[in-house]
Amino acid sequence: MSDLKVAVSTFPYLYSHSGFAALKHLHAMGYKNFEMMIFPPHLWPSELTPKAKRDIGKWLDDKGCRITSFCYPLLDNNPNSVCRIMRRYTLDRYKEAIELAADWKCPYVCAIPGPVNSLIDPPVEWMRSWFVEGMKELVKFAKGSGVEIILENVPFTYLPSAQQMLDVANDIGPDVGINFDICNSAFIKEDVPAAIKLLGSRIKNVHISDSTFAVFKHDKLGGGIVKPGPAAKALKDIGYDGMTVLEIIADAMNPANTPDADILASHDVLGKHGWQKRI
Repeated sequence: MSDLKVAVSTFPYLYSHSGFAALKHLHAMGYKNFEMMIFPPHLWPSELTPKAKRDIGKWLDDKGCRITSFCYPLLDNNPNSVCRIMRRYTLDRYKEAIELAADWKCPYVCAIPGPVNSLIDPPVEWMRSWFVEGMKELVKFAKGSGVEIILENVPFTYLPSAQQMLDVANDIGPDVGINFDICNSAFIKEDVPAAIKLLGSRIKNVHISDSTFAVFKHDKLGGGIVKPGPAAKALKDIGYDGMTVLEIIADAMNPANTPDADILASHDVLGKHGWQKRI
């Protein structure tokens, strides 16, 4: 099987660059496939003028580039909040992302179950029911647009494991895919290759980064808990042919961080373990 494909996230530039500026910056580093973060001031669909949407779409076409996935991080939203207003707000923002993804021919919008971190969390069955209901609404909204909703495994949610992701995806609908985050899976001490094989063809997009068990991070690859080689083998074993997104989260606003170098170094690690090498 051919080498796995690589995309790169605009996450490190959430506050330092506009979304468009981040695309140009990463393109100058040699990349053509991107995961775009949906978050203000970086990129917020309702604040983009029609001209801005056209300009970004034209730039992508002219440069032979693609936004291969959209990600709306859990910073100011919660799809399974106890507050009906917050649930509605979150779903409406996802709908705006779906519409923009359709405009830019982006195939996937990644949805994340809401966080659990309070002293007394709502019952899991409540949160799960709200999440399933909301995702069914988004799947129906996206139908015919060329955009799919994909679900991500995240440690600080109430559905962190691959099995829980598969179960909730099945409850939402047979066509709902998974955005499998290798680092997140490793952090909860899952058997990553086994998780990949469990999810199989439901995996539509992949995230990779590194962390320690002591502190949850999305650092550059190398020296942490993530083992790219076994993950690559498992992805190839299931016939995965989608993108693997370098989701390195090192805030470019912090002068102590080096996100550009971290991305390139991480790509070099991937290139040794079955992914396409950087140009």
